[in-house]
Amino acid sequence: MYITCLDVEGVLVPEIWIAFAEASGIPELKRTTRDEPDYNKLMNWRLGILKEHGLGLKEIQETIAKIDPLPGAKAFLDELRSFTQVILISDTFTQFATPLMEKLGWPTLFCNTLEVADNGEITGFKMRTEQSKLSTVKALQSIGFETIASGDSYNDLGMIQASKAGFLFRSTDKIKADYPDIPAYETYDELLAAIRNAMTEA
Repeated sequence: MYITCLDVEGVLVPEIWIAFAEASGIPELKRTTRDEPDYNKLMNWRLGILKEHGLGLKEIQETIAKIDPLPGAKAFLDELRSFTQVILISDTFTQFATPLMEKLGWPTLFCNTLEVADNGEITGFKMRTEQSKLSTVKALQSIGFETIASGDSYNDLGMIQASKAGFLFRSTDKIKADYPDIPAYETYDELLAAIRNAMTEA
């Protein structure tokens, strides 16, 4: 009884904040969880920059509407879902992710939600639970599932290390060097093969 848990940004779709940093011409917004392990700190810092520039949800959603999944991502996900249950676990927000989930064929997504004022200003964010990726994997294990996990950032390490099998995917050289015991892959074919192998090992 396997469930594969995948990170979203950097694995299936481009990093939303990087795309928005480029569209808005605000390079500071390129910081992601690859750079800053403390997600609350990162998000509060981002919201401060948005406020300073008078930018809100509408502007970010306009950028997201133009983003497509990474080349090969939908085919990879379709193939993966043909032989295992899959849950996407992301620290992103429903208001950001919905257009991208449509382009991926509406996979199951566990993420968070933004607090948005009537004028469109993002005033805060509500995390689904503490350490949402690790907590989700542990909860799935508690009801009888074996988990396989993959992601690219610091905030994916908990679920990767707690799973029966876990893989880094298109991660940074620093994370790969810091965690040499975690197999690291660059292509969807490699990741599919690794997940299949993990499921056939007793």
